[in-house]
Amino acid sequence: MGTLYRRLREESRIPWLLFYAGLTIELLVVIIDKSNCTNPIEGYLFRITFLLFAAKILLTKYDLKEWAVIFAFEAVGLISYRITGANDIIRIVTFVAACKDIPLRQMLKYTFYVTLAGCVVIVFLSVTGIYGDISLTQAYGRQSAEETRYVGEEAAEETRYTLGMGHPNALSCMFFMLAALGVYVWFDRMKWYLYLFLMALNVGVYMLSGSKTSMLITTAFIAGAFVMSVGKKLREKKFVYLCGLLILALCIGFSVDAAFSAQRVRDAQWNEFFYENPRDNAHIVALGRLDRFLSGRIVTLTDSAQNDGMVQTWSLFSREENMEYYFDMGWVKLFYRYGVIPGILYLAVCLALLWQFYRKKDGCGLVLFAAFAVYTVVEAHLISPYIGRNYLLMIMGSVLWLENWGMDVLERRDT
Repeated sequence: MGTLYRRLREESRIPWLLFYAGLTIELLVVIIDKSNCTNPIEGYLFRITFLLFAAKILLTKYDLKEWAVIFAFEAVGLISYRITGANDIIRIVTFVAACKDIPLRQMLKYTFYVTLAGCVVIVFLSVTGIYGDISLTQAYGRQSAEETRYVGEEAAEETRYTLGMGHPNALSCMFFMLAALGVYVWFDRMKWYLYLFLMALNVGVYMLSGSKTSMLITTAFIAGAFVMSVGKKLREKKFVYLCGLLILALCIGFSVDAAFSAQRVRDAQWNEFFYENPRDNAHIVALGRLDRFLSGRIVTLTDSAQNDGMVQTWSLFSREENMEYYFDMGWVKLFYRYGVIPGILYLAVCLALLWQFYRKKDGCGLVLFAAFAVYTVVEAHLISPYIGRNYLLMIMGSVLWLENWGMDVLERRDT
């Protein structure tokens, strides 16, 4: 039996097949979620992928220190499951651990192709009229409360294109994710005209969806990746990686500040409209002005009876009632949905990832990290039960097992 186990683990393709079977299902779940189609068996599919990744772990060699890390994080996931009833953390930890011995570039290429194919199918079905709405007409929150809610007028509706993805923001989000993943995977082969082509596509997606936030962040990512591609010496500078750390700190700091101050921001906006005086300090006034640029994302934290998302609704390991309420601010959602302790652990792993980008002088990885950090301030795409959405989890899964890291090693394994 011992010989058979070693052969299955070291000589067979079964661990590889188990991992890619689970990854394929996770990616298909993401694609279905982005379409107009409902998925009544989503929970069962998550259980299947968990079992596939767990089986991959059992057929993978880890040393004692690695097992200790896995069990420690799984313990956190188990505590979260007992408190909230959601197994998200257990599934995520199992997936990250299962990434060992899976070549990173191969994994990311496969993720890119499957996700791109799924999005193309959704768009094709929509534009041909077979399935899915091509556009959506509604109010998109561009008007301020002073123009609508305070005076009792309905917000003006407008029509934007979704191309089958349910919401214009989902369309722009998937373009950003695919563009970021594609540039990261083929960074060493990217030419200047490919960056220009992506910029043109970005403008086109913005004209269809009207999503300013995604357009600006996508533009910043493409520009940053281009600078890193032509400025090879820049990748060696410690300063640029410290800038990445600063960006992450600012994103977390702003999100926590917003979660603390949301009710005061709402009150200040109300007072400013009715009394021509916000009756609060310059800090709250500045947050209120920024909130208007963010389409009221800070104030939406006060839309529920319990002010879900604000700091007073956070707890160490979250609560069962925090699993269903939805809002856009991703970093706030991290602490609200999963709890302060799991949130801090996730940030610790993010810092470990940033450290590895610095060690390997991975400039494009740094730009990807920074762009995702900023995007998560305003959108919760990466903070969700859907493993296939968060490409950083795949990179983390390779970084944790240091022998997998390095694109030169990955290239040799691919061949």
